[in-house]
Amino acid sequence: MGDTIFGRIIRGEIDADIVYEDDRVLAFKDVFPKAPIHYLVIPKQPIATLNDATVAEQELLGHMLLTAAKLARQAGIAESGYQIKMHCNADGGQEIYHIHLHLLGGCKL
Repeated sequence: MGDTIFGRIIRGEIDADIVYEDDRVLAFKDVFPKAPIHYLVIPKQPIATLNDATVAEQELLGHMLLTAAKLARQAGIAESGYQIKMHCNADGGQEIYHIHLHLLGGCKL
């Protein structure tokens, strides 16, 4: 599962406020939210950065996006709008080297 904080959350070693889980992804509330709705969608398969993803992971990446859209609908922010962000490497703002999407909404961003 990788040796990051996200790997530890996936393994249940660290608590998280989980809003969704299936066999491929886990979504939970960000502990330092930047918007009223701020969820992280992470794959259970560790991939350090988007640069490390391969064609073999394209379905997983699509599943992450569709999961974020589903969560936006469930949170009631799909119609008003939301942002999906993914950081890649240090200059892109990535702090945890396990790819993840940020779903942000619930206010004008």
